Amino acid sequence: MRIKPKAASRTRAEDIRLQLADEIVEGALTPGQQLDEKGLACRFGVSRTPIREALRLLETSGLVELRPHRGCFVKELSPESLHEMFVAMAELEAACAGLAAIHMTREERGDLQALLEQLAEIMRSGDPQRYHVHNEDFHSAIYSGSHNGYLASLTLQTRQRLAPFRRAQFRTLGRLKKSQTEHVGIVNAILRGQRDEAAKAMRDHIDIVEINFARYQTQIGQGAAKAVPPGQPGEAK
Repeated sequence: MRIKPKAASRTRAEDIRLQLADEIVEGALTPGQQLDEKGLACRFGVSRTPIREALRLLETSGLVELRPHRGCFVKELSPESLHEMFVAMAELEAACAGLAAIHMTREERGDLQALLEQLAEIMRSGDPQRYHVHNEDFHSAIYSGSHNGYLASLTLQTRQRLAPFRRAQFRTLGRLKKSQTEHVGIVNAILRGQRDEAAKAMRDHIDIVEINFARYQTQIGQGAAKAVPPGQPGEAK
């Protein structure tokens, strides 16, 4: 199964979902807080239709809970549950990378190299949000390269649940450059056909993603203002 890269444009509901997801991850919207459709519609200047769709998408990702006859509420996600998801994500992505090392076609390898080069350009420009979008395409190419449709679908579903947390890590100082270095190691192992090395490089990469998200949470909790705002360079210390 070939997973196609994301379209450049997003629907209004998707934009709202991303904004609300960031606010939940950052703690601006707290566990148990109700998300009122009417209030959100006024805030974003839209009808209730895209708001309902955004909330449905947030429920799918596990960030909110839709309670019958009561409304939508921010869901509490324990550190233990989040850790378990990251562990599962690391193993799934490692399996994809390992299979990609032995199954990717010449064309797919060329596409992966092109995506890596594109990420390098974005990294140099220091745009965390744009890097995240193309990072999704990079990982999707590896899922597709596994040539295992079931594994690719399962990995994609898990990634979608973790997407807000993965996106947040790019706002920590120096993360773009380090992420790109990790990507180079993954791609080199895949291109050399080294299954075990590719799997290990990917597993280590996802483990580091979890560590950087935890660091980002600490920055927010301390109010240190060290997290890089959207659109600003992720300079190394």
